[in-house]
Amino acid sequence: MKCAECQKRPATVHVTQFINGQSTDVHVCESCAQQKGYIMNNTEESYSLHDLLIGLFGSPQMGLQQEHVINQENRLECNHCQLSFNEFRRIGKFGCAHCYETFKSKLDPIFRRIHSGSLHHKGKIPKRRGGELHVQKELEAYRAKLDQLIEQEEFEQAAVIRDTIKQIEQKKEGDHS
Repeated sequence: MKCAECQKRPATVHVTQFINGQSTDVHVCESCAQQKGYIMNNTEESYSLHDLLIGLFGSPQMGLQQEHVINQENRLECNHCQLSFNEFRRIGKFGCAHCYETFKSKLDPIFRRIHSGSLHHKGKIPKRRGGELHVQKELEAYRAKLDQLIEQEEFEQAAVIRDTIKQIEQKKEGDHS
């Protein structure tokens, strides 16, 4: 079976997602799984079969340096509330606002799993104010695109986007009066 994302490599990671009560199976290669946040990349908490067997059965050759690194990760804790990272993972809640900064390096893979591969929560738009909020989001996207085009010195395309923004703003003002 080929990877559902890149269609190039064989799918070696199989993930079941539950979104709005619906179960969806995703079959991706290891590279795409890391990019989407389904698994952690090699620099963060990944384990080989060898690591698994050492963890299960122990090893007399396990060096002091490796034990120190493991103990160091287990001791990561917030200076303000003394919540450890292991405790955070167990209960799923931070102890204080400073925990975000303390555990920052470990949070991206968690957020990617929670937000279906994205690092940002998009949220839902209420039906009552939906039209107004959609227009506001559209304006924000156009303004970001305008800034990007100006930075790239694409002035002709920037002028088109500027005119589009003006039209949307005029329509928005007309709706309010």
